[in-house]
Amino acid sequence: MKIIGFIYNGGRTEMVLKGDSCLLNGRKPMFIPDWTNELGVTECIILRVSRLGKEIGLKFASRYYDAVAPGADFIAMDKARELQAAGRPWTEAIAFDYSLAIGEWTNKDEWTNGRMDEWVTSPEEAIVEASRVMTIRQGDLVYIQHKCAPRAVHKEEIIRVESDGEETLYCKIK
Repeated sequence: MKIIGFIYNGGRTEMVLKGDSCLLNGRKPMFIPDWTNELGVTECIILRVSRLGKEIGLKFASRYYDAVAPGADFIAMDKARELQAAGRPWTEAIAFDYSLAIGEWTNKDEWTNGRMDEWVTSPEEAIVEASRVMTIRQGDLVYIQHKCAPRAVHKEEIIRVESDGEETLYCKIK
């Protein structure tokens, strides 16, 4: 399984990859890594890929994912600044264990979470771009960040997302 992300970095969209050890689900707490003093979080949506595809056309892209979930994408802000200043990729700052919290899956046709211009790209454009670079397979995840800078999170904070009065994401920071 691949986790392909579309993140907001200084006014532009970048595609990144995370390993499956980055996933945090089932209402488990997020433990702040010892090596960071400044953890940030950005809201995201997560798409579940439902079929195999390569170089998918935009008009067919909606056929390649079947569910959407709210997410919280964590970043070690101090580590990201350090790596960027050194001109190095900042994968270490974003792809650490349990750095992507996933909420409850919803059928993609029932998903309603704001306007699409608030996200760095649309779900269909994300599928097209990911499949242009690599083959996507059933079970892969594609996440799309919100167009805002990460906000700081602190120990004992609780991150919640609600949809239609029901809690769809719950994550306590420890």
